Amino acid sequence: MLVPALAVVAVLAACSVGGSDDRSDSGSGSDWWQPATGLSWQWQLDGPIDTSVEAEVYDVDLFDTPASTVDELHDRGRRVICYFTAGSWEPYRPDSDAFPAEVLGGPVEGWPDERWIDIRQLDTLRPLLADRFDLCASKGFDGVEPDWLDNHEQDTGFPITGRDQLAFNRMLAELAHDRGLAIGLKNDLHQTEDLADLYDFAVVEQCAEFDECQLLSPFLDRGKAVFHAEYDLSTSAFCAESRRLGLSSIRKHLELDAWREAC
Repeated sequence: MLVPALAVVAVLAACSVGGSDDRSDSGSGSDWWQPATGLSWQWQLDGPIDTSVEAEVYDVDLFDTPASTVDELHDRGRRVICYFTAGSWEPYRPDSDAFPAEVLGGPVEGWPDERWIDIRQLDTLRPLLADRFDLCASKGFDGVEPDWLDNHEQDTGFPITGRDQLAFNRMLAELAHDRGLAIGLKNDLHQTEDLADLYDFAVVEQCAEFDECQLLSPFLDRGKAVFHAEYDLSTSAFCAESRRLGLSSIRKHLELDAWREAC
């Protein structure tokens, strides 16, 4: 469990950085950040973080980003989200040895060193993932983006159902909120109606390319931010529709370096 001092730090960080313009309480009365629609964002998971980008929200790697960078971004008035994979296992992470072999499934397509996780094993995974949320809070992040929240739609090697996915995703939201962190739903487009009240924002890739952005309406209708990235489309192909829907949209390189084109 998170020690009380860290919990206080996380809550104070969530409440003290940035002004009222980047918050939406959404009637929840929560003690964590509530990102509103229309916020600008930067998503960088590769290379030294370019803190000079004019974006209200940064989404950066949990393990590779030091607390000093989070502090610098806060000093610039930015909110900061920590990224890590929740539904898959990466061998190069510092805690990779803590994941037992029985929770590891087949390889993730396109990422041969990465393995799917059996998200049905909640009792095993909860303390392992709780440690990651603790690290996120201790570094002063405002929110968290856990990746791979749609294992039920992937070829994982496990018979994962939509019900299993909902149980796992709800567990993650509980872990985040217990630590004063906002949490984003990543790419789980067909469960947005079930989770939009619980999750604080969404992160989605290529919804314009695959004509799926309308599936994020449960978040947008609640005034919650949807942080959206495209890789293959030009901004002229998706920005007009993004603005109409209220998405926070950018174009990125697939490797998610510092380069960015914003709508």
